[in-house]
Amino acid sequence: MEEMMKRVFERTRRRVGPLLTAATLAFLTTAEGSAQPAVTLHHAHGLAYSADGKHLMVPSHHGMAVYAEGKWSKAPGPQHDYMGFAATKTHLYSSGHPAPGSGLRNPFGLVRSKDGGGRWDTLSLEGESDFHLLATGWNTNAVYVWNSVLNSRMRQTGLHFTFNNGFQWQHAAAAGLSGEPRALAVHPSDAKTLGAATSTGIYVSRDSGASFKPLAQGEQGLSVFFDLDEKHLWYGSYAGGPRLMRVQLQGGAKTAAALPPLERDAVAYIAQNPANTTEYAIATFERSVYISKDAGKTWNQIANRGNAK
Repeated sequence: MEEMMKRVFERTRRRVGPLLTAATLAFLTTAEGSAQPAVTLHHAHGLAYSADGKHLMVPSHHGMAVYAEGKWSKAPGPQHDYMGFAATKTHLYSSGHPAPGSGLRNPFGLVRSKDGGGRWDTLSLEGESDFHLLATGWNTNAVYVWNSVLNSRMRQTGLHFTFNNGFQWQHAAAAGLSGEPRALAVHPSDAKTLGAATSTGIYVSRDSGASFKPLAQGEQGLSVFFDLDEKHLWYGSYAGGPRLMRVQLQGGAKTAAALPPLERDAVAYIAQNPANTTEYAIATFERSVYISKDAGKTWNQIANRGNAK
């Protein structure tokens, strides 16, 4: 597993610099009675449910795939190269590179969609920045990014946030955060509470990223997600084997969630269905996607190492 992780991280590092992303997710979509065009996602950069809980979205370098009613399909609209990606109750936020003919400048900075990704509106830093790590609060307009290149509104690299859709950005010192950043998550309602997964563990900030305290160390942090109950944080890690943990924000009690058999694999993304909060989804580094209807006790595989089910 360690060798597999090293290969994944090295491939991603060569492509996107120091920030790590999930490995390729690729699968074919087949509708009843007829074959549909292949839906291939390279280096997927997110996993999120729609607000009504009917669609599971997986953005990538070649547009966005959607799982709904037991089938995979390609989302309508331009097939943008999505990098950072996150959902709120009312909008989708992303960063990356526009599809040819879309009319957006490259890179498109921070963009927002009000219709599930059919149309995107530019908010900030169009033509300047491409944020590979991006997180939002489900019930707030808080947006956090990890910036690797200076731009007109960010005079330092590292963690930044905005509470007004990119009109103003603030730099966060991120004191106490160590290791290579791999994932960010924002508390559903508390815009100042932030989680981070790094190469050295899992960290939580309660002051908008000014300072962090470790929640788990001695393991590779890979993914992080705040439960919509606002009382727990989920994280994926690797420490001798893949782990999926649920942690109480008050008190720190940890519970290991059951995982499906993951051979040389680990959890890259975690999502929760807002319309049915006992339903969760995970995507792995080796192109598998699973859904649990019972809060992570059992899992149903909907993509197996690149093949849709």
